[in-house]
Amino acid sequence: MTKFIATIDIIGINPFVLLPESVLTKIFKQAQKDKGPIPVRGTIDGHPIIQTLVRYSGHWRLYINGPMLKASHKKVGDKVTLHIEFDPEVRSIPVHPKLTKALNKNKKAKRVFESLPLSRQKEIIRYIGFLKTEISVDRNVDRVIQFLSGKSRFVGRDKP
Repeated sequence: MTKFIATIDIIGINPFVLLPESVLTKIFKQAQKDKGPIPVRGTIDGHPIIQTLVRYSGHWRLYINGPMLKASHKKVGDKVTLHIEFDPEVRSIPVHPKLTKALNKNKKAKRVFESLPLSRQKEIIRYIGFLKTEISVDRNVDRVIQFLSGKSRFVGRDKP
């Protein structure tokens, strides 16, 4: 793991830190890529983290989510000590069986779903996967199918 100290900055409502070039170079080498999201793991002020490096507005950023910020006991403008490395673990969220069943039942919705960018597919899968009650799952699977069929909006989206 590579250690560095960074100041927590903010863009919009999202706290983040920029990584030094030397750290990025090591992570790119470990990941064997320097494009697209790069999964990383490590610690922030000694607390374990699992996160994704993303390039936004010309800079590689490590976004500091709410639990990370809380664990570090820091705020925007404070310095944090990070240890970071590429995380080779596969990160996948299983598709909820009710979503799979609904997509298999509605071929048009399934075609549209499969034509979406992977990031949008993951967004839908993650949304359904984190619902807590079966009533919520049923209601939102129906909303997904209606959305993919072009009949309604879903999670603030006008078009698939």
